[in-house]
Amino acid sequence: MSNFLASTTNQQEIASLDAKIHETIESINQLKTQRDFMLSFSNNPQEFIQEWIKSQRRDLKIITDVIGNPEEERRAEFYQQPWAQEAVGRHIFAKVQQRRQELEQVLGIRLT
Repeated sequence: MSNFLASTTNQQEIASLDAKIHETIESINQLKTQRDFMLSFSNNPQEFIQEWIKSQRRDLKIITDVIGNPEEERRAEFYQQPWAQEAVGRHIFAKVQQRRQELEQVLGIRLT
């Protein structure tokens, strides 16, 4: 047994088989996660979608580091505050500038 383990050829083969085992286990774990995801959807699609959207919203807030009140943001009054008019104007201006730059790149000119 010690001769078998000492052989470099056998060690390479063992390492190769170990890597294949590791890849197979990772694949099984990934497939199980996908199955659980789909099974949850098939059991109750409406609840699944609602929970998934909540999860995505939480993740987005964490990623973008935005702090807000989700319940307040659901109400129309939230978007009728004075800051909303300016925010819309800035957003539209940024989109116009973006489109202008894209057009300049396509045409190869500088519009001023």
